[in-house]
Amino acid sequence: MRPPEPPPLPPELTTVLARLRLPYIRRAASEVLATARAQRWDPAEVLRVLLIEEAAGRDAATKATRRRAAGFPSGKTLESWRETESAIPLPTQHALATLEWLGRRENLVLAGPSGTGKTHWCEGLAARAIEQGHRVAWFSLESLTATIGRARVDGSVGRVVTGICRSDLIVIDDIGMLPAGQEAAEAFYRVVDAAYERRSVAVTSNLHPSGFDTIMPKTLATATVDRLLHHAHVVLTEGASFGSPRRPPARGWCRWPDRRGHQLSASVGITCPRAWSSGVRPCGDPSVP
Repeated sequence: MRPPEPPPLPPELTTVLARLRLPYIRRAASEVLATARAQRWDPAEVLRVLLIEEAAGRDAATKATRRRAAGFPSGKTLESWRETESAIPLPTQHALATLEWLGRRENLVLAGPSGTGKTHWCEGLAARAIEQGHRVAWFSLESLTATIGRARVDGSVGRVVTGICRSDLIVIDDIGMLPAGQEAAEAFYRVVDAAYERRSVAVTSNLHPSGFDTIMPKTLATATVDRLLHHAHVVLTEGASFGSPRRPPARGWCRWPDRRGHQLSASVGITCPRAWSSGVRPCGDPSVP
């Protein structure tokens, strides 16, 4: 037998709640007040429960709005990520999943062959960032180029880049799948430069950043990579496609300095880019004689 419906709120109270823009209190008030009467709650408890309902509703609405604004490609999360099937070492996955690097304004580069889970992993991290209260902006290099290109027409490039950098995490997905011309390289540089040491940038690519000068003008590639890798975690995904039932074990890890000679990702570790690009075992592999 269904419990009786709680009595509706008086029209005057409904009007006041609507005027004050308290939709979640208005939605929950009838049931909360009925429960309060039945259980003889203290008035302060009624107020506490109603305010908690409003705060929780607003938080959920904010997260939903930020997910829509981010423009994620598929809606994947870390809950659907199969961490044991990835070539990324588990300690590295767990360290990055804490998102502490966002608070330090550090960058993330995921580089490796197609199908190794780069976009899924990055989207999962971005979704978790929103759950923790951060703003996220998601672009492919093509969509970023189009956004900056439209702004160039009316002279609003600076304003658009500033708007992008209001996000705590800026993701640029799938760099290197196609050659990038001058406009794409300029758009990429503008965002990385504006975010430098102020916001975190995450990049996925089938190329290590040291090879970006093979797909875009060398001067812009050098300047962009210099800023991107200054405070960065570089993770190389290796092996067969992520959907393959059999995967080779993850290769060893070693630290690798950036162009300025700084040691990158000291707390997490970096796969040696020479190993990935050349196909030989990295120098951190204990099995190397």
